Amino acid sequence: MLFCIIRTMCIRIFCLSQIILLLALTFPGPAYGINLTNIRHLFDITGNFRQPSDVSVSKSGLIYVVDGVNNKIKVFNQNGRFSFSFGKEGAGAGEFSFPLGIDIDSSGKVYVADSGNHRVQVFTPGGDYITQISIPPNEGIPADPTDVAVDEYRKRCYVVDNNNHHILVYSLPAHKLITTYGTPGTEKREFRYPFLMTLDSGQYLYISDVINARVQVLNPEGLFVTAIGGWGVKKGDLFRPKGVAVDKNNRVYISDSYMGVIQVFDANGDFYSALGDSSKGTVKKFRTPAGIFIDNNGRLYVVEMFAERISVYDIGNDAE
Repeated sequence: MLFCIIRTMCIRIFCLSQIILLLALTFPGPAYGINLTNIRHLFDITGNFRQPSDVSVSKSGLIYVVDGVNNKIKVFNQNGRFSFSFGKEGAGAGEFSFPLGIDIDSSGKVYVADSGNHRVQVFTPGGDYITQISIPPNEGIPADPTDVAVDEYRKRCYVVDNNNHHILVYSLPAHKLITTYGTPGTEKREFRYPFLMTLDSGQYLYISDVINARVQVLNPEGLFVTAIGGWGVKKGDLFRPKGVAVDKNNRVYISDSYMGVIQVFDANGDFYSALGDSSKGTVKKFRTPAGIFIDNNGRLYVVEMFAERISVYDIGNDAE
């Protein structure tokens, strides 16, 4: 399963020297002609992580980090101080095999995409095991659940199956499979290695469609609404999108793991800004940004996978 993590991070088109050149030419500093949404660094969370992949914050302010290679969920208070952890390597209840994605419902229950064990596990806020949803193979191909999103209004949860290029919809609390969205491909409602996802306040689903270099948006009935991005290295383009989050203004934040930037799009999917460093007037660069999360206080949490930290920011004002 470590290969699966590395696979999703692979560069399949450009050699390293070309990527370095692109990074030098793309979003140069100062940010000429690029609208910036400035962010202010608050603190970093470091906890002996090994390639963390995703983060979510509970209503009570606890920060849950998926520390996948260590097969743990690590929990920190709202100031970034370690509180507790749960999980270990294995296939039993409460054990993990390279977990990748996470979501938390309004009651604090924690849903973890346990990739290597082909399931989603559910825990209490304190990390006690409750139940699991086993994700079946598709035509002999084992499931690779990489993320989960809970829609409490419709009493369902969505699960990304990276290996089989589709999204599964389960009822809650019965865990009955309702339907499946998508097939392999490049057209609308088709995916190539979907990875992380989120829901907005209207329960629209945003899915990072990694190799297709876009985020697809589906309505609550699973119908295609729009695609954000598209392959490229200019503003508004995406190279390897991984994380996605939506703020209270319905602006969509997308982390690009190889370009090392986070871009912001409006509710129509049009480029709005790039996250910027207000002290320098430049586009903010991250080290392999993966999962991202915006809490109710407007804090942005960024998993920097290969830096093995979660960086936390206050989202500020826009600047030209």
